[in-house]
This record gives sequence, C-alpha cells and structure tokens, in this order.
Amino acid sequence: MAEPQSNARLRADAGAPTSGVIHVRTRLTADFTVISNALAQRRGSAVTVGVATYILSLPDGTAVSITALCEHFDEGEILISRALRELEEAGYLERRRERLPSGQIRTRTYFYDVPGGSPAPEPPEPPKPPRPRRTTPASGPVTAQPAAHTPQPSEAGPETETSASLADADPRAIAVLTALRRVDPRLILSGQEAARLAPAVSEWLAAGVDAPRLTEFLTARLPDRFRARPAGILAFRLRETPLPAPPPLPSKRLADRPTVPPFQTCDGCDRAFRAPERGRCRDCRAGNDLRAAG
Repeated sequence: MAEPQSNARLRADAGAPTSGVIHVRTRLTADFTVISNALAQRRGSAVTVGVATYILSLPDGTAVSITALCEHFDEGEILISRALRELEEAGYLERRRERLPSGQIRTRTYFYDVPGGSPAPEPPEPPKPPRPRRTTPASGPVTAQPAAHTPQPSEAGPETETSASLADADPRAIAVLTALRRVDPRLILSGQEAARLAPAVSEWLAAGVDAPRLTEFLTARLPDRFRARPAGILAFRLRETPLPAPPPLPSKRLADRPTVPPFQTCDGCDRAFRAPERGRCRDCRAGNDLRAAG
C-alpha cells in the first residue's frame, strides 16, 4: 500500500527573507581573506572592487603591476590602470620609490585594507660610511687617518646626482613639472624628483600631447589629501596610463600630386576628353592625319 502524500506547501524556515539573496555560509578556517564592507560594497566600477579583492588575497611580495594583473584578469590595460588609479585616489593603494642601501631605486606598493589606517613603515636608511679613525702619536698634534675607501662618482650624494640629472633632463619636461604648482600648490617637487619624472614627461610630449593637455591630465581629479609624496602620484599617472596614439603622418601636399588636365569638348565630334586646352580628341586627330596622308 502506498504511503500517503501531503499536498500542503512546505513551510519556509523561520526568519528567512521572502525575496533577495539568502546566504548559505560556511565557516572557513583556511584560504580566506577578510575584506571590509566599505570596500566590498564600494559604489562604482566592479573592476575596481575585483582588483582590490584580488590584491588583498595575495601574499606579500607578489607582483601587482598592470602586466601582472592583466595576466590574471580578462580586462585590458586601460580598465586595470583606471582601477588602480581609483584605489590610489581612495587611499587604498600607495606606491613609493625607495632607495636601497646599494643606491638603486625601486618602487614598493602598499595596500591598505582600510584607508587611513596605519601608515606604511618607512624604509631603513642606508648605512652611513665609517668615520675616519683618529690616532694620537707619541708627540705632536692629533691627526686624522684617511678612510681606506674612497667614494666613487656613482656613490656621490643626492646633491651631485640631482645636478647631473637636471643638466641632462629635457628642459620642456622640467618646465611642465615646475609649472604644476601654479595649478595645485601642493605639487611642489624637489630637483631630484623633477629629474626622475622628466623622462616620462618627455615620452608624453613626444607622443604628441602638448604641455597644457599634459598639465590638465596630471592635475585633474587629485585626492583631497595626499597619502604619499606628490611625486609618487605623478609618477603613477605617467607610468600606469597608456600613452596616446602617435599623431597621423602629414598628408601629401597638393603641390606634390600630379596635375590632372580638365575635361574638354572635342571640336570635331563633341566627345569629352582630358586636355590642357580645347581642340580635337585623339580619334579625330588620327582621322585627320589619315586623310592628310591619303
């Protein structure tokens, strides 16, 4: 005998919403990332939230350049670059150019889970050269022994490097960088920072972007408060934004084009033909030549 079946509708769980999403949560003990609701529910581009979530899930030391992010996401360089710029302006992302003890410059990326949180640690200062030892001879004044190591030209101080770099920099690029503070007084650059940014500015100028347009690009939509040096924000914009397409080649001048004679009407058969002056067409001239020969 078959079991009795009830046609009554199953009762919904107590407290469950009648519409919208219903979460089925699982307690995770490994391989998870804590993200603030302010970031996860951020209005605007979904690409920006996705890039931020992905960066937060990565271990320290993982490359997060545009090239590395494009290898992971399907979006192109423009969308990824725009997402990084929005995260920087919102205070989640910070890029610093730091000098290593060896004198080399590298860019370090800091990502904050909450904007305005604990600032990134300052890089350690390069070790100072050892002081010369002072010895006291048996008689006579105190003399200083020279250091065993003589600094090479590449180990010169920042002042020497700055003067040499400014001397080699494109003067047009330096003029653009020094004029930025007229638009935004916060964009004050040191000589070393201007020399470091000059090659990137020269690339934009060579790509056909004039100085007023470049100034507008560098000063537009800046954050209300800088969480890094102004040079870092300018370097990020110059580096992460794709260069515009080169200007089209100038077309051939009209004087270089071959001259096409105008249309004329044949005096013999009223046929249209091209010739510099009025007269007879080729067929009529050929007929006249045959009659004259006969």
